[in-house]
Amino acid sequence: MRPVRLGRRSIAALALVSAVGVVAFGWPLLAGSDSGLSAHAKDAPWLFAALLPLLLGVVVATIADVGLDAKAIAMLGVLAAAGAALRPLGAGTAGIEPMFFLMVLSGRVLGPGFGFVLGAVSMFASALLTGGVGPWMPFQMLAMGWVCMGAGLLPGPDTLRGRGELYVLGAYGAVSSVLYGTVMNLQGWPYIGGLATGVSFVPGDPVGENLARFVAYCLATSLGWDLPRAVVTVVLSVTLGPAVLKALRRATRRAAFETPVTFEPSQR
Repeated sequence: MRPVRLGRRSIAALALVSAVGVVAFGWPLLAGSDSGLSAHAKDAPWLFAALLPLLLGVVVATIADVGLDAKAIAMLGVLAAAGAALRPLGAGTAGIEPMFFLMVLSGRVLGPGFGFVLGAVSMFASALLTGGVGPWMPFQMLAMGWVCMGAGLLPGPDTLRGRGELYVLGAYGAVSSVLYGTVMNLQGWPYIGGLATGVSFVPGDPVGENLARFVAYCLATSLGWDLPRAVVTVVLSVTLGPAVLKALRRATRRAAFETPVTFEPSQR
């Protein structure tokens, strides 16, 4: 059984926050030619204001479902701090971002609900640490939350161990690293001016045509960062994965998140 299970309230909260995220990332694709699109600097504060209570809602729903206690919250803080500390090591240089492997492994061990909150909080903390606060931050929080949540949804959480699990985590780490970069491209691409016609966003054009330009944009610009990120994530997951997974599982067993509290009568 997972240390932090996913109940019905948690599923509903995650579905709601994910739906908000999909709309936030994708609405420019449906904008008309006379929409007068402006930078995300205008809608990002609103997204951030909506995201915080939604994240709190995921936590409250998890508490209501499984009785998440102070020990789980403390582990969330420790892992978020560790993820935030890992991010500046590569500072995004050529896609070298060791933060990803820890987020993937943590989501795998602790489950999708805990993982989503961990990914979002870690990205928020790292933005404060590195001075990376900007209109892109709430989108990074959502994207990293999805990365961790996906790791928590991988098959065989209770049975798959050893090399098989490392291969699954490595493959997922590679795919999620590329998808993270792709999703984050969608956040900024519609607002970048001066691009060549073949890769620029055209408001009001059919969604299919704009998506074809978007794919060309990703191949021409960010793939050189996304692929190294994927390689680093795979290498760290395979080499450091056994030790990190063992430590995370030992910590969660000792914390006994869902063990009910019992009181025994005093002996006189």
